Amino acid sequence: MRKPVVFDLETKYTLKEKDNDKSKLGISVLGFYDYQTKSFEVVGEKDLSKFFKVIEHSSYVIGYNIISFDLPVLQAYYSGDLSSFPVFDLMVDIKEKTGKRFSLDDLASATLGETKSGNGLSAIFLYREGKLNKLKQYCSDDVALTKNLFEYGALNNQIFYPDVSGKVAVSVNWSQYMNEQPKQDINLTLPF
Repeated sequence: MRKPVVFDLETKYTLKEKDNDKSKLGISVLGFYDYQTKSFEVVGEKDLSKFFKVIEHSSYVIGYNIISFDLPVLQAYYSGDLSSFPVFDLMVDIKEKTGKRFSLDDLASATLGETKSGNGLSAIFLYREGKLNKLKQYCSDDVALTKNLFEYGALNNQIFYPDVSGKVAVSVNWSQYMNEQPKQDINLTLPF
């Protein structure tokens, strides 16, 4: 049975530096959790093929804000069509349910009592300063936070978002992405 993979990536440049062209941001590191092997891994730009092999055999590609950010950045490195992969974006689901866009930090804090260890801009500076171990740790922390939020929602059928009165529950049906199998056996989109 195929399993999902949760991922996050960090870029070398800001959107402002590259005229809002996500395909030119460059990937400094990419972290992922593979439910098939039950392992975390962080790879650099030169080793992205490891990640491509994992997602080509996954049931779902899961992340936070991956449809509008991570996948367009990653597409510059993949010769197939990433938009044809089975994808579940936690941020998109919550926005559809609440009409509001929340940060991963907001939802993780309200749901798990956990917060992010940094932000995307600080990750760019870590890359430029050559602090690759700290950068990899930050990326791995974000993957773990996304994974933990996803698993909480899949197990409890709800997550929470912050509100002036405290926190508000949102019903979710995320367990389906843990167990559901896509129609095709392998997510190959290369033109062979």
